[in-house]
Amino acid sequence: MLERRGSTGAVDAALLARRRIAGCVIRTPLVRSGWLSAETGADVFLKLESLQITNSFKLRGAWNAARAMLERLAPGESPPRLVTASAGNHGRALACVAERVGLDLTVFTPRNAPRAKLDPIARHGADLRAVADTYEDSERLAKEHAAATGTIYLSPYSHPDLLAGIGTIGLEILEDLPSLDTIVVPMGGGGLISGVASVVKEMSPGVDVTGVEAEASHPFTASLAAGRIVAVDVGETLADGLAGNMDPESITFDLVRRLVDRVVLASEEDMREAIGGLLAHEGLLSEGAGAVGVGAALGGRLLVSGRRVVILVTGANIDAAKLASALGVTTALARGTGASTPRCPRRER
Repeated sequence: MLERRGSTGAVDAALLARRRIAGCVIRTPLVRSGWLSAETGADVFLKLESLQITNSFKLRGAWNAARAMLERLAPGESPPRLVTASAGNHGRALACVAERVGLDLTVFTPRNAPRAKLDPIARHGADLRAVADTYEDSERLAKEHAAATGTIYLSPYSHPDLLAGIGTIGLEILEDLPSLDTIVVPMGGGGLISGVASVVKEMSPGVDVTGVEAEASHPFTASLAAGRIVAVDVGETLADGLAGNMDPESITFDLVRRLVDRVVLASEEDMREAIGGLLAHEGLLSEGAGAVGVGAALGGRLLVSGRRVVILVTGANIDAAKLASALGVTTALARGTGASTPRCPRRER
């Protein structure tokens, strides 16, 4: 296990988060990919957060944030009511947590978010509001709901307790492969890369941290070039979990600017190749957002030859129709039900 080494920052927060969420999440595998190693000339390992409970990394931050809120309650104080915005995976994860610990939760999402993400939110008992046209509209509606009802808005990417929970991924990677050279992380709102990079750079400053955005939605690329958070036009993308602009008040922009070595873009074709390759060569189901780092590697967008590389595969919640489209197969698969929905643990009393 990692030692503290006198750390007082992100590593300590992640270690505390790991104690909070122990038994509620799984330690996901870090596996070598012979296929990607041969394709890139690097020694490539995959961190399989797609195998996490709820099929995405989001459960780590959701559990830590909820537990931290409950710990801070005064004796006799009622649990908070929560509202959040989500492209789907964060809402699914937080709904799972809320069901178990008995929190009231409302989730605003785009109306066209994948059913593989929306249906479990409702099954876990959250008040699902799949009414927005875009992710940005979901965020606006959630904040308006919080202001009108007195509920607490929990951002899906811009909250210290979320980042600390996500930072446990960095702990696991460094424990399993301390000799890595480069870590490749998908980027949407920046919560994942901020949480992971905060831990990795504190423990191993020489590790290169590369972020990957979708070409169709690249607010960090544009904002880093401008030196401030700016909005971009968001196009249609397989990486629905990454699509959308940042909250102008997000804490992740400054963290990315300070900790991330570079940000590259992956095309839609890169993602299609990654989804198909992961399924064919590794037997792994991945959504577009989860496969974007692999796509960047296959598309030659990463300069990793001769290096020991970890690529995060972050989610597997893809509808069958979108998977069929990405793979270019017939409609037989599209009639399926999408990614599986693991049962959440029993509610705590």
